Amino acid sequence: MTGTQQTIRLTMAQALIRHLAAQFIEIDGRRMRLCAGGFGIFGHGNVTCLGEALEQARDDLPLWRGQNEQSMAMAATAYAKQQKRRRFMFATSSAGPGTTNMLTSAGIAHTNRLPVLLLCGDTFATRLPDPVLQQVEHFNDPTISVNDAFKSVTRYWDRIMHPAQLIQSLPRAIDTMLDPADCGPAFLGLPQDVQGWAFDYPVAFFEERTHRIRRQTPDAGEIADAAELLKTAARPIIIAGGGVQYSGAVDELTRFAHRHAIPVVETIAGRANLLHSDPLNCGPVGVTGSNSANALAREADVIVAIGTRLQDFTTGSWSAFDHDARIIGINAARFDAGKHGSLPVVGDARCAIDALAAAMGDYKTAEAWQEKAAKERRNWDDYVDRNISPVNEQGTNRPMSYAQVIGAINRLCDPDDRVVAAAGGLPAEVTANWRTGSIGSVDVEFGFSCMGYEIAGGWGARMGQLETDPDNDTIVFTGDGSYLLLNSDIYSSVLSGRKMIVIVCDNGGFAVINKLQNNTGNVSYNNLIKDCNLAVEPFAVDFEAHAKAMGARAETVHSIAELEDAFGRAKASDRTYLISLQVDAFDGWTDEGHAWWEVGLPEVSDREEVREARRDLDEQRKQQRTGV
Repeated sequence: MTGTQQTIRLTMAQALIRHLAAQFIEIDGRRMRLCAGGFGIFGHGNVTCLGEALEQARDDLPLWRGQNEQSMAMAATAYAKQQKRRRFMFATSSAGPGTTNMLTSAGIAHTNRLPVLLLCGDTFATRLPDPVLQQVEHFNDPTISVNDAFKSVTRYWDRIMHPAQLIQSLPRAIDTMLDPADCGPAFLGLPQDVQGWAFDYPVAFFEERTHRIRRQTPDAGEIADAAELLKTAARPIIIAGGGVQYSGAVDELTRFAHRHAIPVVETIAGRANLLHSDPLNCGPVGVTGSNSANALAREADVIVAIGTRLQDFTTGSWSAFDHDARIIGINAARFDAGKHGSLPVVGDARCAIDALAAAMGDYKTAEAWQEKAAKERRNWDDYVDRNISPVNEQGTNRPMSYAQVIGAINRLCDPDDRVVAAAGGLPAEVTANWRTGSIGSVDVEFGFSCMGYEIAGGWGARMGQLETDPDNDTIVFTGDGSYLLLNSDIYSSVLSGRKMIVIVCDNGGFAVINKLQNNTGNVSYNNLIKDCNLAVEPFAVDFEAHAKAMGARAETVHSIAELEDAFGRAKASDRTYLISLQVDAFDGWTDEGHAWWEVGLPEVSDREEVREARRDLDEQRKQQRTGV
């Protein structure tokens, strides 16, 4: 005879938070909460019910109040990346504009395959008070709210219309965020009345559960096919993506590459898979890459792509590889493993690398290919040495460049410090010029290429870093454009005691887009401040004063020597420290190592320079692989 199920009466919001607090994960033998807490700005759509539940759970799931819903969700995204997707944080907003502010952040998490739980207020399930404040009405479909916009940028989406639905939906959302193949943001729309509705929940729903990240074993037949192809390779390379780190497969990758003497190149998301000192680390590949990696990519006959989604900045818009090169795609996601006619190996990177190693026998690349890789690496190192030097070959000082700033910080920082950058010109400059001192220490958000991620992401990354590596710093590189777009989490970092070092490189506007504008035959317009429609003479923002107004320590420097001295003070500071400096908007860019990148250009123009750029585009397209 079946016994009576024990229940507890809770509101939907209380049940959501209580279930979330009962989830744990085992990482390297340690058991800890799966959700580290969250970020929240309260409004009428989440303060009375969800806010009440969060206050009761404040010790288990601490809530951090940000200054902008978009930046809070960005911070949660950066936290998940720093934690290698093994833990997550949530972000909650009220309704209407508070919710839509987080759409951009959901796009970052979705593009980069990172777990974030979005808990957003919604209109009333009963519709009795409609239309309510901040409700966008759809005349022909009353079931739609602004929350439906998240369907395109989340891996899991649901609107909880009855408290009982939470029993099925919340575990599914958590499972999605932990699935290596399907990982990404999960969204729960929480109607304001349903948040407060009570239900007799099974007590078992709140029992503690310990999760483990699934490791999918690849199919033996796919491994055999991959090994057979790789053994025929005369000039193979490995493209190491971010999935290598998420799998914890760095050691396996390193052993495999050295055993078979295969050069390794890194994607942007895969930066810091190998140390700079590793002789097989042949640099970043693609549009923001290195001469060394791109030279090897052009000659490679077999490409082993591990844990990468092969976006256009990696593939040079699919022009970086020989037309006849074969690709082996190792990825937990079937969608990514088979791209562009790749021979797919669907499974966990660590398991796949070990299985492939066992099937490869004594295979080793020829001495000539090894020497080619070593020579290309030496040449690129020599170029970076010159590029980051504060003086030119004649021994005189140059205007400060991104590369010089990056080189100076790289020389002085601790190898375990974490670097954060995004969008603009800095992703290319950091990717090309940063020399990795420790594994997994670089976060360049260039999947969604989102301006504004830098400072918010630094705040979230710092929260994760304090849990695993409290003795080191989080260093944020940002341009003046991104700083002006979203900077308020400097204040958040000071309030929360999560120190960052922020390097603001002021080049007078959106200089990298100005460079693209000029390089495609266009005149400078609306990118650099001086080229915008203005009512006054252009002037530089006082970033030092602005940061100080938010409680940070700050100073302005005018040379690399001054930057080095200031960085020492920033390292010693007990709170967020900003260093502002001006860099050259026109000269000093890293001008080598870049693969071709396709952008749309006019077929018709009054400018001969634009027409010439279009002719060059049509010619370059002949180098593109067609997908098979």
